[in-house]
Amino acid sequence: MIKEIFTWWNKQTFGTRLNTILFGKFVGEDNSGNKYYESKSGKRWIIYNGEVEASKIPIEWYSWIHRTGNKIENSHELNKYDWQKEHLPNQTGTENSYHPNKKNNNASNKKYTSWKS
Repeated sequence: MIKEIFTWWNKQTFGTRLNTILFGKFVGEDNSGNKYYESKSGKRWIIYNGEVEASKIPIEWYSWIHRTGNKIENSHELNKYDWQKEHLPNQTGTENSYHPNKKNNNASNKKYTSWKS
C-alpha cells in the first residue's frame, strides 16, 4: 500500500485505484492480465498486470485505447492464424533482445573495413 501511494511504476498509484473504483467501468482484460477501464466521460486507462510498460498492450486493445476506429474496435477478440506469434512486450535491454551479430562474431564477415586496422 505504501508503494502505491508514492510510486507510479508499481502497477497503479493510490489515486488511480481510487479513480478506478469510483468512476471506472471495467471493459475487458487481455491475455496478459492487463485490465481496461473507461469512465462515463470517455477517458480510458489500463491497470497493468506487473510492470507498467506501454509495449505490453496487444493489438486487440491498442486500437481501443488510442480510439482508432477499425474492425477490432467493436470486438476485442481477434482471430489469429496458427502461424502468428503471440504478442510480446519490447525486449530491449533483456536477454531476449535481438542481436543480429550474436551468432557470428567473426571479423572476416564484415562488409566494411575499419579505419584503424
